[in-house]
Amino acid sequence: MSRETRSDRVRKGPERAPNRALIYATGITPRALSRLHIGVFTSFSDVIPGHVGMRELERSIEKGVHSGGGTSFLVGIPGVCDGIAMGHEGMRYSLPTREWISDLVEAVTQAHAFDGIVLLTNCDKITPGMLMAAARLDIPAIIVTAGPMHSGMYKGQRRSLVRDTFEAVGRYQAGQMDEAELECLALEACPGPGACQGMYTANTMACITEALGLSLPYCATALAGFAEKRRIAFESGERIVQLVREDLTTSKILTSNAFENAITVDMALGGSTNTALHVPAVAHEAGRGVDLALFDAISRRTPHIANIRPGGEHFMEDLHYAGGVPAVLSRLRVLLKPSPTISGVDILDLAREAPVKDESVIRPADSPYHKQGGIAVLRGNIAPDGSVVKQTAVTEDMMVFEGPARVFEREEDAMKAVMDRKIKDGDVVVIRNEGPKGGPGMREMLSVTAAISGLGLKVALITDGRFSGGTRGPCIGHVSPEAAAGGVIGLIAEGERIRIDIPERKLELMVPEEELAARRSVWTPPEPRIRRGILGRYSRLVHSAASGAILDE
Repeated sequence: MSRETRSDRVRKGPERAPNRALIYATGITPRALSRLHIGVFTSFSDVIPGHVGMRELERSIEKGVHSGGGTSFLVGIPGVCDGIAMGHEGMRYSLPTREWISDLVEAVTQAHAFDGIVLLTNCDKITPGMLMAAARLDIPAIIVTAGPMHSGMYKGQRRSLVRDTFEAVGRYQAGQMDEAELECLALEACPGPGACQGMYTANTMACITEALGLSLPYCATALAGFAEKRRIAFESGERIVQLVREDLTTSKILTSNAFENAITVDMALGGSTNTALHVPAVAHEAGRGVDLALFDAISRRTPHIANIRPGGEHFMEDLHYAGGVPAVLSRLRVLLKPSPTISGVDILDLAREAPVKDESVIRPADSPYHKQGGIAVLRGNIAPDGSVVKQTAVTEDMMVFEGPARVFEREEDAMKAVMDRKIKDGDVVVIRNEGPKGGPGMREMLSVTAAISGLGLKVALITDGRFSGGTRGPCIGHVSPEAAAGGVIGLIAEGERIRIDIPERKLELMVPEEELAARRSVWTPPEPRIRRGILGRYSRLVHSAASGAILDE
């Protein structure tokens, strides 16, 4: 290349002889040193099922980079498996890792002056962390998501993590299965590598990444462990070198149109409510304005056309075989806006050319599963800054719900009440002081919501914490302001009536404003649960869930 590159900072000129000596010490040749330097950030881990298969993808990406004329440098990035962290103190660390991952990618990329980066990721907070870094750095970048897990099989039926392990706990507690069968499901529900099989957070974020234009077509749904995924990884390695030569940086991809398109795809797929945290955070890094109001506006005009678990009966493999994200784009073409992608093809052109291979999985826009998209944003005196619910996973008879509050100060207390059968049909379970600041860390509540589903209870749940994409029913999270910030959720008393109206986007505590004002006048902030270490720092710095739980001002 004739123009100066970022990597020239560490390799050119007499004064960089020490730098070159250290790079040569890694084993590369002078010829390899002269090529474009590509950082390959990998979140391989032996403890995360979605990441255990990444070694072969690392090799494919490296081969692609070399084939494209670059030199690759592998860099390890840590991660957390939300499913393993679920239901105990470990979940407090999950959401904060998003910020730490983005910071680590930024630091290593800048310190070593990489010309471009490939980000190999898959699971819940790792993908948005990688996206945030790519947006912040504004250099050529490609995301490779490692792919969904194939469905399990037990007694002749396909199985998935949430329905057949988390919800099975509730069925076991209800006496509908014995311990031996519960263990059989644990062995068979997750048969190998990959992100959990439904439209949970990991796969939702993979689809959003592809819709944003930062992954190659079909990357989001191509299954983990399959040759197609290795080919996509190789092509991504080749393509990143060309992106550097073209100077196609992330700011040219992450336009306002790209974010609107990605949210549209999210709503059409009925994706995880966690996207209401992650997409605004990525947009913030990209200098774009995305808030909860935009999510709700897009949801109102976007049909829900693919019903993947937990809300429906299809699996991620079905979505892939039906045509993947490009096929979804083709159904939504009239709702999309022009936006470039790292493939070199505008999103509208991808939509125009993509075939739909199974209309029972990806329905036409005029005959959707639901007329509106996946997420609804509720407001009211409990959540003046907003709250979110996965409305496509709520049955029609539960869209409007009113009941007495059953108030818990932490997730474990609510879980114990559910398992001890102290929660009854008609209750509204309130779990507070689990927000970004108060938790700290804004824990997911899948263990509680799945147990409720498994027990067959007709109850609602609201929290200033959050839910997994695997949650079903009228479960409302991200209540803002949170209890620790003086939100009304912290003022609710046991037994007080709460009304939920999803079609009207309302979440109300049936208590007069004068009474709430009196409670506010004597309210004092709770003592921080954790003062030291990384969670203590996180608690002091984090902002509201309504702004994506970002750390910046």
